Amino acid sequence: MRSALVALFLLGALPAAADTAEAISDHVLPGYAEFARASTDLAGAAAQDCSAAPLKEPWNRAFDAWMGVAHLRLGPAEDGGRALAIAFWPDPKATGARQTAAMIAAADPALATPEGLAGASVAARGFYALERLLWGAPYGPGDYSCALVRGLAGDLAGLAEALAQDWGQPGSGGYADQLLSPGAEGNTRFLTPDESRQALFTQLITGLEFNADQRLGRPLGSFDKPRPERAEAIASGRSLRNVTLSVIALRDLARSLAGEHPATEAAFARAIALAQDLDDPVFAGVAEPASRLKVEILQQAIRAAQEAALAEVGGALGVGVGFNSADGD
Repeated sequence: MRSALVALFLLGALPAAADTAEAISDHVLPGYAEFARASTDLAGAAAQDCSAAPLKEPWNRAFDAWMGVAHLRLGPAEDGGRALAIAFWPDPKATGARQTAAMIAAADPALATPEGLAGASVAARGFYALERLLWGAPYGPGDYSCALVRGLAGDLAGLAEALAQDWGQPGSGGYADQLLSPGAEGNTRFLTPDESRQALFTQLITGLEFNADQRLGRPLGSFDKPRPERAEAIASGRSLRNVTLSVIALRDLARSLAGEHPATEAAFARAIALAQDLDDPVFAGVAEPASRLKVEILQQAIRAAQEAALAEVGGALGVGVGFNSADGD
């Protein structure tokens, strides 16, 4: 009888253990591996030719890969402000633009290296610094801007590789093991399986919130004062693309955490379909009532996906939302 009860207890515990393990093995680690590969490819391309035209496609591929993990604002992404150094946005005071201009004016060769940039402000690094250069004033192979692009691409590749290494594979002693072994000796970060589940679930919910409130909310502004100039990645035309890829990635995280739940699946499907059907790459249409309505409907659909996930995924995991480093952004 005792052994039967123990077996039943273990069987009941299996789904709780599997949700964290599957989220890490199916979503987190492959996502960081792809980001590291794409960023390394970008750095390699920049090493061969740091002029703008040939780098725009590998830059976009690396940014696509980042969208697969950008919502994971915990652990290695928090260390040293890495996530901010990769993608410093929103930047309401245009700090990054000013710092990039200052670096170009100073033309310090020591700064235009991955090592030099590692000590620079997070606002002057990452995808948006590269975007300002690749889509900005023309430059030639001998210009300081070209050297700076090479250094920024190398810095980005180093950040991506550090994230992948610090998460590690299960059994390597990395951050993944801390989530997978809550309460183990020496693990002071996660004390119970619920804490591990809550940490990943929080990334899901706050990732959806960031898309609705920031990626869409900032350009929407108010009806009387729309702010299309506040959209993300306008120069490269990625504003809508980032929303679409992020919501797809968040749907995949929800599935890996708790399987497919009908209301959550339907809400995500509607949000993704609306994003894919929207013909407004940088949300310029928010200033016109008819096209603005489409962006507002997309925002509502993402919030509906958040509400469905809170109820179904949170209910299946038995957790709510905890603190997240992106809170208040």
